Amino acid sequence: MTDPFTSPGAKAPPKPFAPTGGRREVRSFVLRQGRFTEAQQRAFDTLWPRFGLDYTGRLRDFDTAFGRRAPRVLEIGFGNGEALRFAAAQDPARDYIGIEVHAPGVGRLLNALAEDGADHVRLYHHDAVEVLRNEIADGALDEVRIYFPDPWHKKRHNKRRLIQPAFAALLAEKLRPGGRLHAATDWQDYAEQMWDVLDATPGLRNRAGPRGHVPRPPWRPQTHFETRGRKLGHGVWDLLYDKPGMGNRE
Repeated sequence: MTDPFTSPGAKAPPKPFAPTGGRREVRSFVLRQGRFTEAQQRAFDTLWPRFGLDYTGRLRDFDTAFGRRAPRVLEIGFGNGEALRFAAAQDPARDYIGIEVHAPGVGRLLNALAEDGADHVRLYHHDAVEVLRNEIADGALDEVRIYFPDPWHKKRHNKRRLIQPAFAALLAEKLRPGGRLHAATDWQDYAEQMWDVLDATPGLRNRAGPRGHVPRPPWRPQTHFETRGRKLGHGVWDLLYDKPGMGNRE
């Protein structure tokens, strides 16, 4: 298959992810962009000014970005945007921020948000660690969601997994007191690592108790892939962590 970003006459997305300078870090992703359709290109061309947030490396004024002050939910690695779209449609009282490095998924979600008129959603096409570290203030988030991150199942690649101690500590800093972290995986080995890391992270408390998980909550839709996996006997682990403080969400 021809790569639409490198073939003659091709046009790359106008807001591509590009790693910033500085020391090199182990990343939890590889940029395999896949097929980028004309509709997704048009979404970047026409809808990015409405729904997109360009990475600046400076603290973001989200009240200005959304035109209001509201609790904010961040989804990291939203893929094709299915869960983010569903959640935003059910929860218009809160603002939603999505981060994804793969352009086709961003383009697809841009089109879906326009179809829904979901003006309480904004998207980054950038590395989540850099966005969290540099653009989101401590205590600014009501909730963080990380659904089915790349398991990097080969042992030699485990170091690339997103859920690591330093990243978990960063998440805890960005949550408000009473905020919530929701992670889900269909790899038991990754669930074990999540427990090892998150249960030990100061400022996070496992709602189900040490090494506990909960049934899929109503705000996370069950995907077609997940349904098929369950029919085959595959497990799914939903982990909920609260940041102790006033007004924990249920």
